[in-house]
Amino acid sequence: MPTYQYECGACDHAFEILQSMMDKRLKKCPQCGEHKLHRLIGAGSGIIFKGSGFYETDYKKRDAPISKAGASKEPSDTSSKPEVGKSVSSGKQKEEAKQAETA
Repeated sequence: MPTYQYECGACDHAFEILQSMMDKRLKKCPQCGEHKLHRLIGAGSGIIFKGSGFYETDYKKRDAPISKAGASKEPSDTSSKPEVGKSVSSGKQKEEAKQAETA
């Protein structure tokens, strides 16, 4: 809920009040009782972020921890992963062998 500033045109009484944006403007001065209250245009207040999750460092990608031995980030055993170049070339070789058999 925003804080609004009011000032009375009759007695120059100035005050702030916390109101919902849906609330109607105040018209009667709480000090003198006159109906000459005006809402002032203020600079407003800044947004205050509380809690975690609002800092640039909270969203940065974290690197994997490096072991004490200084091992690289890539796995040392690459035999379980097929190489892309070999699967493509072996596929072409199989197609060529099929065409040679049928011809």
